[in-house]
Amino acid sequence: MDRNKTEGIVIRQVDFSETSRVVTFFTRDYGRISVLAKGARRLKSAFEAAIDLLTRCQIVFLHKSTSSLDILTEAKLVNRFRAESHQVNAYYAGLYVAELLQSLSEEFDPYPRWYDAAVVTLSRLQSDADFRQAVIRFELVTLAELGLLPEFEQCQCGRPVEENSERWSLWIQQGVLLCSQCRHHEASARPLTGEVLSTLRRLSHSDMADETIPPIPDIQLRIIRPLLTALISNIIDRRPKMLAYLKF
Repeated sequence: MDRNKTEGIVIRQVDFSETSRVVTFFTRDYGRISVLAKGARRLKSAFEAAIDLLTRCQIVFLHKSTSSLDILTEAKLVNRFRAESHQVNAYYAGLYVAELLQSLSEEFDPYPRWYDAAVVTLSRLQSDADFRQAVIRFELVTLAELGLLPEFEQCQCGRPVEENSERWSLWIQQGVLLCSQCRHHEASARPLTGEVLSTLRRLSHSDMADETIPPIPDIQLRIIRPLLTALISNIIDRRPKMLAYLKF
């Protein structure tokens, strides 16, 4: 068995026996992994609170070459996700981050930039920042890392987007931008203005840790929110469950 050390975020837990749990981490070096945490359900567990949902920790696990579960041997808490009692949306947004990491990742397929974006997002959600913008920025990084982020610069025919140009639409199933002349019936019914597309480009190209990004105007949020929901729902063939609890 190989002994591996990495940093990860707890994105799922399932009881395995009276004393143990199967814990799913999204790790920086190995991507999504599921490990058996023996004794994790005991009152005096060796892992204590290090493997609570959404915690970030340093872990050591034994990787088995067979189909049986890997074994978690160490878990040291780095920080815990704490949303204040009045920040209900921040808590649900954290669970939404975990849902995306779980639903859109493959086992042992690392995405360091995606992991770093999740760390930044969970940290930002615990501050007084607008959770809506934090979620949107994470969704854009998610789509970019999966190679599924639409090009917001030009139509599929090559016509460039201008700030004050006509309205555009997005063909959700194909993930391509369409001008009025190329629009398909399958395209998003919500028109995209040059200003909205400029905002999407700015957010897509920005460093996730950049705190100087100006807030997204509410009028643009009302267009961007359903657009990203449609893009992500198209990828996982369902609407993400946690979106039902978020009040955008």
